[in-house]
Amino acid sequence: MIDAARLQAYFTGLQARLMATLEAVEGEAGARFRVDPWVKEAGAGLAGNGCTCIIEGGRVFERGGVAFSQVSGASLPASATARRPELAGRAFAAMGVSLVLHPENPYCPTAHLNVRALLATRPDAEPAWWFGGGMDLTPYYPFADDIRHFHSTCKQALLPFGEGTHARYKKWCDEYFFLKHRNEPRGVGGVFFDDLAEGGFERCFALTRAVGDAFADAYLPIIDRRQTLPYGERERDFQAYRRGRYVEFNLVWDRGTLFGLQSGGRTESILMSLPPVVKWRYDWQPEAGTAEAALYDLLTPRDWA
Repeated sequence: MIDAARLQAYFTGLQARLMATLEAVEGEAGARFRVDPWVKEAGAGLAGNGCTCIIEGGRVFERGGVAFSQVSGASLPASATARRPELAGRAFAAMGVSLVLHPENPYCPTAHLNVRALLATRPDAEPAWWFGGGMDLTPYYPFADDIRHFHSTCKQALLPFGEGTHARYKKWCDEYFFLKHRNEPRGVGGVFFDDLAEGGFERCFALTRAVGDAFADAYLPIIDRRQTLPYGERERDFQAYRRGRYVEFNLVWDRGTLFGLQSGGRTESILMSLPPVVKWRYDWQPEAGTAEAALYDLLTPRDWA
């Protein structure tokens, strides 16, 4: 059975550590997180509380969010039972941390992290619990060393959980963060897992913690290398165009976004993942031989670690 107190202690602690680390990246002259606690009363379709922490207009991060939530509802939404229809109609409780970071410098990639736990119950059946989460990288310019570092850190984090674990979750990530209507990946992947219950609570909780704890080591060295690179309007324009793909995925395909909206969650917190500046163009293609064109070559899934 899920130990809710231990989960909450870990998730809130992870949120606090990530915020402190990101504010340190911003430096003394940089932005600070706006801390926005919230409560949803029972009877509104979804009950619970959380704390959405947002940073905007920073020295490094144009927009970012680190959010904790713990919610419950009378019936799992369709997005949560699509893979497990036997759970349809069960009451549920969910808890976790979500992070999305959109740096201003186009040479710095966007990054996403999510770690969560869910419990589904009904009076005439044993409760079902599972963990989910992962992290992934969405670069705008092609730095193969950055991608290798990110994937290598993910691999090291999952090594204690079996030789094939990283390969399985990397493949799952490549398949999940894919825009089917565009026939292209959102970014260069990372790791993704869901419905994790095999091996018992302690193993699953440990694996989830390993992913959450590895994020800073996977992402922040990339920011350190790229945040001072000079850029101009061309790079910002391409960044805004590629951010459009990020928006499309989150609003059309992302199960976490759909879960939150379908269950009556807090809209501001759910949509904190969207970038502040974004553009769309009709049938645009990058010029051959440019850095923008080279990015598309790196989006093809491969063994980076």
